Amino acid sequence: MATQNAQMAHKVEVVDEVKTRMSTATASIVSEYRGLTVAELADLRHALAAVGGDYKIFKNTLVRRAIDGGDYQPLEEYLSGPSALTFVQGDISAVAKALRDFSRANPHLVIKGGLADGSLLSPTDLAALAELPPREVLLARLAGALAAPMTQLAGLLKALPQNLAYGISALIEQQGGVDEAAAAPVEAAEAAEAPTAEAATAEAETPETETAEAATAKAETAETETAETAAPETSEAPEAATPEATEAAEDASEAEAATEEPAAE
Repeated sequence: MATQNAQMAHKVEVVDEVKTRMSTATASIVSEYRGLTVAELADLRHALAAVGGDYKIFKNTLVRRAIDGGDYQPLEEYLSGPSALTFVQGDISAVAKALRDFSRANPHLVIKGGLADGSLLSPTDLAALAELPPREVLLARLAGALAAPMTQLAGLLKALPQNLAYGISALIEQQGGVDEAAAAPVEAAEAAEAPTAEAATAEAETPETETAEAATAKAETAETETAETAAPETSEAPEAATPEATEAAEDASEAEAATEEPAAE
């Protein structure tokens, strides 16, 4: 009775272990190990552990009980004969490659299939995954693929002006250089624009010159009128003598006459 209870407890532990390992693994792969020695199984476990794989042997009945009614039940299709589960923790392509390489050296290892992200994987699918490069290499290639168009675009943008200039230069040379007949109207237009610009400059300066000359002329006219107005006043001053001045002049004349008369006597 105690032995039976111990066996039941062990089976429960195995079922729980299978459930836990499958729920935490990114993928699970079923393989048959019939014919492999203990040493070969040890080498296989070592090779898988290096790439994130854990190789475990369980009884098919316990594995079926663990996956019954769950997301991993599709794996039941591969549970026939002595089977082992490889739990993947990381890159499934690296683990698939390790299994493939070992099976080539040890044909007794038969890869039956697997399950990843709810999708059932056939032996052909696992073989295709084994051909893929490691995850780091894929990421590097993806980064290079994303960067390549940007680099090409930058190169095209840089080369566009240069190619345009080369194209125009080649077209001109192909047509025999610049056409003199086409260049003549341009030169004539430039020559016509020059006098126009000079005339505009002269017109802009003329009003200022005329204004200064007009101001000078007005000033001279004002001085002349002032002089003419003052001159008559000066010349007419003697004629406009007052009566008092006239009487004084007459008295002076009489005094001179009276003085001269006694001298004559």
